[in-house]
Amino acid sequence: MSEMESFQEATHRGKPIRDLGLQIAGTELEPILARFFDELQAVGITRVRPRVYLSTEWGVPFDTIALAVPFYLARPELTRLHAEKTGHVEGQSAVAILRYLRHEMGHVMNYAYRLYREQDWIDRFGSISTPYAEEYTPQPFSRRHVRHLPGWYAQKHPDEDWAETFAVWMTPGRDWHAEYADWPEALAKLTYCDERMLSLRDREPVVTDDRGDEDVMELDYSLDQFYRELEGGPDGFPSDLEAALHSIFDEDVAPGGIDEPALAAGALLVRMESELLGNVYRWTGHFPEKTRALVRYFVGRAEQCGLTYGRDHEMQAVVGVTTLVTALAMNFILHGSYHRQ
Repeated sequence: MSEMESFQEATHRGKPIRDLGLQIAGTELEPILARFFDELQAVGITRVRPRVYLSTEWGVPFDTIALAVPFYLARPELTRLHAEKTGHVEGQSAVAILRYLRHEMGHVMNYAYRLYREQDWIDRFGSISTPYAEEYTPQPFSRRHVRHLPGWYAQKHPDEDWAETFAVWMTPGRDWHAEYADWPEALAKLTYCDERMLSLRDREPVVTDDRGDEDVMELDYSLDQFYRELEGGPDGFPSDLEAALHSIFDEDVAPGGIDEPALAAGALLVRMESELLGNVYRWTGHFPEKTRALVRYFVGRAEQCGLTYGRDHEMQAVVGVTTLVTALAMNFILHGSYHRQ
């Protein structure tokens, strides 16, 4: 029996995640973390070394220096399972994982030195006590914030604005002076970060608590239970969305003649799902799980209505679907609905 087969069998038995033997040592994460710590050394951060541990998602518990990495990145089969279950992986490559690590290190430095209490920090980023809402309404291409993680993430909360600024600042080879030269507010934040990190270079942190939250060794539920909790999305969609789908797969992209085979629109939508989820989130801030629910609604309607397209019109259909989903995502971001009432 292969490792994957035995792993799946254990999963079906509802084995607690804490009993799966997940760890960072000896995995593909280990050399990535080594590179990350080398990056910290290169920018002069030597007094703070976070404890990196596996948990349910990326994060840093408030007022700690404990940095959580999603447990599904510890094994390739878990990463594939997460992609299958959610349609989106935050850190599917070494480059992406380093991007998230730099962001989370921004939180570590904020808490380690309690920068969020300083008036200069508050003047630039805002109050840390600002309510933290999972749903936020970003302004795409705003020049008040840096761009690092997808979804215009710096606009979510002052703490995220700082973490994104820090991540841009510490990214090797990134000339932020030139990149943000015409963005005065974002540049001011980066300059503040640069000056503050220099001033803290030889100072010991005031916070050294490295206790994690939802450590993988404490998770007493199974993978099935974990992904069941993540399922969801909007419960219903406006009835006119089906008409919008029909407007794409009409005679303009339908098979053109008896010799042109009719291809299933639903199958095309399934193939597009993964790329749509990541890119729509990157450019609109519409969460992948919401986009997935929307796409799967379209898949169901396309299959039930027998929608088809011609092979020579596939690109036209792809552009149409991408534009439709992006427009709906932006409407949801701006108005909280897929069509304004």
